[in-house]
Amino acid sequence: MDIQYDVVIIGSGPAGMAAAIYASRAGLRTAILEYLAPGGKLVKTNEIENYPGIGKINGADLAYQMHEHSTSFGAQYLYGEVVDIIDRKVKSVCCSDGNTYTTKAVIIATGTIERKLNIPNEEEMIGKGVSYCAVCDGAFFKDKVVTVIGGGNAALEEALYLTNFANKVNVVIRRNEFRAEQKVQDKVLNNDKIEVIRKHIPIEIVAADNRVTGLMIENVDDNKRTVIDTQGIFPYIGSDPSLGFVNNLNLELENGYIVVDNQMHTNIAGIYAAGDICAKKLRQVVTAANDGAIAAQTVFHDLTK
Repeated sequence: MDIQYDVVIIGSGPAGMAAAIYASRAGLRTAILEYLAPGGKLVKTNEIENYPGIGKINGADLAYQMHEHSTSFGAQYLYGEVVDIIDRKVKSVCCSDGNTYTTKAVIIATGTIERKLNIPNEEEMIGKGVSYCAVCDGAFFKDKVVTVIGGGNAALEEALYLTNFANKVNVVIRRNEFRAEQKVQDKVLNNDKIEVIRKHIPIEIVAADNRVTGLMIENVDDNKRTVIDTQGIFPYIGSDPSLGFVNNLNLELENGYIVVDNQMHTNIAGIYAAGDICAKKLRQVVTAANDGAIAAQTVFHDLTK
């Protein structure tokens, strides 16, 4: 069988792009497979303030810089949605467009996908007031009222971003306390445009004329329901691993995430994982890039042996 690549990296977020840099610099024939824009969640993030060496940068700008760097040593950027990996001595990575790429090693770096609320009218109102990307769609809500669901860093950072456009931003959280870092909390609590609605959960999206007009929420203590006026709803309630294409592999998983050792090996020889897709405690840009670098170096050493 013709072997096209030494390593195919699935996903071009920070983990995948870092892996491409290290693999191609090591002289490996390297390909990155991606079916969306390069950068992963970076392109959906307004500001990044905790990437070492860069005080503050727009997520899309950092994604562009990483993408340019990731292909500068010869790695090929390929467009394709992976639907299957055939595990033999030579791996086959199969895409939905019918293309198949053969490789000695695979690094899975597909990250996570946003979790949905799973409440009435959510699916129907996607693109009509429901959005999972404030950076992408915030400008559509100029001088309107929007509502962010969630109390973590991502939710509060996007709420702050939305104040650049909206007249008012509601933040609905299930608990009485935020999960976000204190610095981000302070910014939210000191912003006059933001109202925090504590101890409530979303129940149903209210719509009229095929547009979002409100959100029904329920008090977690007394189950009392109210409808708040809003023209936009941005759920930020967490993410799930993006792993549907490996269902035929017997990968070891932990809560849906891939289990790896400290060299990014999975339990299957020749298949590695890096970034948010891995079972770990901290999921950040810097930890994803770390994983990608280690995975690529491990592939190089394993193939050399």
